Amino acid sequence: MNRNKYKDRRLFFYFLFGASILILLLRLVNIQIIDSSYKLSANNNVIKAVKIYPERGYIYDRNGRLLVSNQRAFDLMVIPRQVKKMDTLAFCRIIDVEKDYFDNQLKKAKRYSKNRASLFIKEVSKQTAARIQEQLYQFSGFYLQERTMREYPEKSAAHLLGYVSQVPDYILEKNDYYKKNDNYGMTGVENSYEKELRGTRGVKYVIRDVWNSPKGSFQNGKYDSIAVNGKDLELTIDNELQKYAEQLMQNKKGSIVAIEPGTGEILALVSSPYYDPNLLIGRSRSPNFNRMYKDSNKPLFDRSLLAEYPPGSTF
Repeated sequence: MNRNKYKDRRLFFYFLFGASILILLLRLVNIQIIDSSYKLSANNNVIKAVKIYPERGYIYDRNGRLLVSNQRAFDLMVIPRQVKKMDTLAFCRIIDVEKDYFDNQLKKAKRYSKNRASLFIKEVSKQTAARIQEQLYQFSGFYLQERTMREYPEKSAAHLLGYVSQVPDYILEKNDYYKKNDNYGMTGVENSYEKELRGTRGVKYVIRDVWNSPKGSFQNGKYDSIAVNGKDLELTIDNELQKYAEQLMQNKKGSIVAIEPGTGEILALVSSPYYDPNLLIGRSRSPNFNRMYKDSNKPLFDRSLLAEYPPGSTF
């Protein structure tokens, strides 16, 4: 009787042991073969999706004169969780910012996400980026992302062309195409033809090591997509006439609009006081914009379209 009792106990423990092993095996099969979430989580630690920004479309005058082009620039990005103990003051000297700016930007990035990349400095020039890149290996969590920013070789027609800035929140809320830190045409032709000029973003998946250094393309670029550049525009504006009209309006307030009577084409559109459109690109955009916004002469105000002077008015 006792032997059968102990035998039943052994069988029970054998069954329990075998069932436990079977459950563990089934769990391993599920984790490694069926359920891909763990694999994706592991891949996310070593595979970085890098946005490829398209080149924004060029803008020409009626005679093929280039009015708006692009220049190479970089965004300095940060992933807060990867930022380790570092010489903050040395880093601030390299990127040419104050300590307060560094602290504020890092706090802002942490509030957004500790694991996702955030913009730290937008549109760093290629000269500054080259200086930063030499020392960036010392500062984990930071990396440079290539993009382009506008350039205005003729330095004219600022109100007509408009300017490009970081996409505002109200656009993000109603348009799914744009992502945080994308560029957006705020005024002028840049705004009116935003959809044509912006192009389409691409993406490149890059394998990175534990120091966040790129080690090559993921699966030879199988999942990458190319960026499609924006379309070029040709305006009816005659740049020589535009610049001549701007000279006539120097130190004056008002506007000049030159129209071809036969076709209704706008040949020149001048608002004065005017400004060099290159003032509203790169890191100098914000201080220059604030300075002009507060200027009593209101150089940002487009008198050619918004002043609504009566026809034939001398004012």
